[in-house]
Amino acid sequence: MEEITEGVNNMNIVDSHKKNRIQRYMQQYNEVELSALGMAIATVVTIAEILKKTGLAVEKKIMTSTVEMKDESRGRPIQKAKIEILLGKTENFDELMAAAALEREAAEGDEQS
Repeated sequence: MEEITEGVNNMNIVDSHKKNRIQRYMQQYNEVELSALGMAIATVVTIAEILKKTGLAVEKKIMTSTVEMKDESRGRPIQKAKIEILLGKTENFDELMAAAALEREAAEGDEQS
């Protein structure tokens, strides 16, 4: 569980909210597909790696491509890098999430005391 806390502490607030949203989605469904364009690729890869490292997700598939978009300032088409990462739940996903919830509750109880 220390790895989960460490991973979350190393992320900025925006990334942490995205990671929590992904975890809630994975609780309902068995897999999630993360995709990003251009500069956002680093964020998606970071979140995927933290989920994998903490034992919550396994990588099922990674696809990369380029997509053509219109450059608003110049009015001409440009190529953007795109990544799609398909993650699935690990066998002990539910156990890890339950343990993390217990840790949060204990920490909140300590703060209120």
